[in-house]
This record gives sequence, structure tokens and C-alpha cells, in this order.
Amino acid sequence: MSEDVLDPARFRLAMGRLVSGVTVLTTTTAGHDHAMTADTLTSVSLDPLLVLVCVENETRWLAAVAEAGVFGASVLAADQRPLAQWFATPGRPLHGQLDRALHHRGAHTGMALLDGSLMQLECRVTDTHPAGDHAIVVAQVLSITLPDTVGPALVHFRGSYGNIA
Repeated sequence: MSEDVLDPARFRLAMGRLVSGVTVLTTTTAGHDHAMTADTLTSVSLDPLLVLVCVENETRWLAAVAEAGVFGASVLAADQRPLAQWFATPGRPLHGQLDRALHHRGAHTGMALLDGSLMQLECRVTDTHPAGDHAIVVAQVLSITLPDTVGPALVHFRGSYGNIA
């Protein structure tokens, strides 16, 4: 086991050894949907129900959710890998980016929620905290949707997608 100098590349390699679920975050501003793949959806509190997501400062999604104040989160099933890859593609067009994803609008926020996902949340932003080159977005959960059947989950590990049952 080696202990080397602290640097971003080594930190990324180390954090890649943490298995995480894969989530698509959605929000809407000025009539346009914004979506992105994230692997940092985390439970924060049970009273009140709070989650957090960590988002790179330069993303269109972060600017949009700051304006909208609400977002949807869909935790992806293993067969939704192509959607994870699409919503993680830098520079994809803003217009029509949800066209390839079966989705519906949440009753509480109107945000797009992906059909076939393992669970869906609708959330209202309560706080945003600067954190280096990212922002931590804390949000209150407004609704929880759990499908009757759940298949394998899409996970992110060592820079690649995989699945776990």
C-alpha cells in the first residue's frame, strides 16, 4: 500500500472506489428542461425529509435549479445506462434533451421524472452551499414514488457503470 502526494487525479481514483447509485436530476426554467447525471444523491435528514446533491459550478443545471427552486430526481435501473450516458454528455443540446427518455411530470413540481427508474423524488431547494468547484444543493423532499417491482440498480464504480441486484 502506498501513500502518495495529495492531488486531484489520485483523489478522483480513490473516490472512484466508492460505489454509488446513478441519478438523473431534472429541472425546468423558461420553458426548457435541464437534466444531468449525478452520483451524489444523499439522504440528509428524516425530520424534515432532506436530500443533497453535489453539482459542478459550471453546469447549466445548477444555474437552472437556482432559478427554478425545485427539481426531480430519478434513481436509474440497470437497463437505463444509455440515459445515464446521454445526460452525462457534455455539450448536448438543451432543446429536446428529454426526447429520448420516457418520462412524466411530477404532480408537485411539474419536473420530469424518468419512467422505469427505481424511485423518484420531487424536491424543493432549501439551501445551496459553495464547496470548491462544486455546490452542495440541499432540498426538502415533496414526494416519493416507489414502483411495485424493482430490478437491478445502475451503479458507478471506478469510472464505469455496472449493476447490482
